[in-house]
This record gives sequence, C-alpha cells and structure tokens, in this order.
Amino acid sequence: MDIAQLHFLVAEGDQVQRHALADILVHLGVGRITQAPDGHTALRHFSAGITPVVDIAIIDLALPGMDALELIRRLGEARCKAGIIIVGAQTNAVLFSVETMALAYGVNVLGAIGKPVIGSRLEAFIGNYLQPAQPHGAGGRAPALSFAEVGQGLQSREFDPFFQPKIELETGQVKGLEMFARWRHPLYGVLGPASFMPALEEARRVDFLDWTMIEKSAAACRALHDQGIPISFSINVDQTTLAHPQFMEQVAACLERHRIMADYITFEMTESAVLTTDPHFLERLLRLRMKGFGLAIDDYGTARSNLQLLARIPFSELKIDRSFVDGASKRAAIGTVLRSCLGLARSLDRRSVAVGVETKQDWDFLQGLGCTYAQGYYIAKPMPVEEFPDWLADWQHFF
Repeated sequence: MDIAQLHFLVAEGDQVQRHALADILVHLGVGRITQAPDGHTALRHFSAGITPVVDIAIIDLALPGMDALELIRRLGEARCKAGIIIVGAQTNAVLFSVETMALAYGVNVLGAIGKPVIGSRLEAFIGNYLQPAQPHGAGGRAPALSFAEVGQGLQSREFDPFFQPKIELETGQVKGLEMFARWRHPLYGVLGPASFMPALEEARRVDFLDWTMIEKSAAACRALHDQGIPISFSINVDQTTLAHPQFMEQVAACLERHRIMADYITFEMTESAVLTTDPHFLERLLRLRMKGFGLAIDDYGTARSNLQLLARIPFSELKIDRSFVDGASKRAAIGTVLRSCLGLARSLDRRSVAVGVETKQDWDFLQGLGCTYAQGYYIAKPMPVEEFPDWLADWQHFF
C-alpha cells in the first residue's frame, strides 16, 4: 500500500516533539496525520466508528494521562489491527521489554525506537507494515470428524503423507523432506490435522495414524531413492507411539521391507513430549540415535523448557517454532529470541531448523544468523511425493 494512503496517528505529550514527528512523516510522503497529546485522546481515535481508521500509530512511552503501557494493553484487548511504532527516551533494554510486552498482548508492533527519532529508522519501521493476511488454509473451517469416521478413513487408506522440503541455507541444497499427514476425504477433499487429530487424541489412538504415516513415508522414501533421489525424511510421531514396547522392532521391519537405512529417517517429537525425566523414554531415544535414526525436537520455544533436561536429550535437530521465525527480520524482540534459539543449538552442537519461513526477508535474515536449515511456504508447500521430483528439478535450476 502507498504510504500516502495510510492514516497515521502521532501520540506524543510534548507539543514540539509531536510536531517534529509529524514533519518527519510529511517528509516521508504521508498525507493523513492525526495528532494526540495524551493517551485517552489517542485511544478514542482507535474506537469503532471513528474515521478515518488509524493504520499506523507512533506512541511515545511518556504519554500523559493514560500512559503508553496501558494504551498498548487496551489496544491488545480490543484486537486492534493497526501497526504500532513505540518511541521513547528509555534504554534499549526497556524498549525491547515494551516491544516484547506489546507482542504478548497481540499488538502488531512494527518496531521500537529511542529518541531522538531518526527519519530513516522510522521509514524502515513503516516499511514493516502489512495488512493482516489470511492464514494459510483459511478458505473455510475444517470439518471436525468423529473417531469412527477417522478410523474408517484410515482403514480405507485415504490418508497420505505430503512432504515439505527442508533447505540448507548456506548452499540452497535440498537436504530433506518433512512429512505432513493429509486425509484425501471423498467428500471434503484434502484435509489437514485440524479435522482428524482431535478425535485421535481424545481416543488416545494417535498411533493408528503414526503407523500409517511411517509405512507410507518409508515407501515414498524408497520410491524417490529408486529415481536417483537419495533424500532423508522426517516423520512426526507421538510419544505414546514411540513408547510402545514393539516400536523398535516394528520400525526396523518397516525399513527392511522398503530397503531404507536408518540414517535416512528422522523422528520428530514436540518439545513438551521429550522434556521428561522418565529413564525408559530416554533409553528409547538413545536406542534410536545409536541405530542411526535422527531425532528432532519440534515446536521449540512453545513449552517451558528445562535447559538441563533439554541438554540430556540425544536430539540431532532443534526445530524452531514459526512464531519465532515469521517476521523476525522486522521485529527486534522476535529476532532476539530467534538468535537465542540458534545459539542454543550451536552450543549443544545440534543442527537448527527454522520452520515457517514465509518471505525472502525471513530467508535472508536466517542466512545472516547462521541457521542450518529452513522450511516454509516461501520455499514450498507440502506436496504429494509424486510432485517432488519436478519441484526439485525446478529448484535446482533456480539455484
């Protein structure tokens, strides 16, 4: 969107500084500017029915009346979609904490900047503004199907693995495929986990799906190997599936049927699942690693990690949750957390995988941070295995 079409609100208690910020905006090409001398006035401009709607607000932390922290909280509670730029005479540490707080309230923070405000930095933050995008797959609400229906679909072999490429950031080479379960429903079309996982989890039979996906993923792996594409596969498994007494034997038999070596398979488990002191579970993980399987901790950052426990898990990859990847190049608070996650992976001598890479900016930012692998819609959507060879040829031609 052209900056001249955006409506800006400048909330600053000091009249001289308020006018100075407005002058900077005019110099940048902004056409519509509203000024607010205090927090209460600023909040009224966000109220429903007030036009023109505020697109971007510049909020000073030292606002009189309702202070900036309360204003930010109120905007979060009202689910305000405006982009917010925070300014203040505080230290970078305080500005970082305010930005973190605002993000936690669900506010669309474009950035935080210390005083005096420099026009080039303000322009960069304005460049971060994007209209809210429709989430992937939000074309309609997924049908919630019963356990009996899911079971029938599994028996009818309607479930298939789709695969999303994992790219080595340093070289651009395709280094693996992550499996995503999809249901080719005869009535509803291709369905994602929201339609079938709740029923399986409630019945405590996620293992039904896991074994179907392990078997079909191993078959897909063999099919690609036979085409001269010796690529590795990552397969999500529930902790209850992995804890089954016959898990090792059944996995070994599956790989033998499809003539796949263990080091081509990585099992992924969520962070909350692996952070346990159960010695039996830890023994199972160790046996998998000693057999040559990879182990990845998925959704890292979404649980309350005990770093001492995390260091004891023999995982080979740390998969950083998309909430710390998408937009990290634009938001200092998210970027700092992402750097911390990548630093943890390096300190433990593990590979890092950034999930949810949506834009070239995210890709470039991750390259600069030294992340090992990336995957996301910027690279490719999950696809049936038969589509992968053509996609791979196109990718290799591009690079």
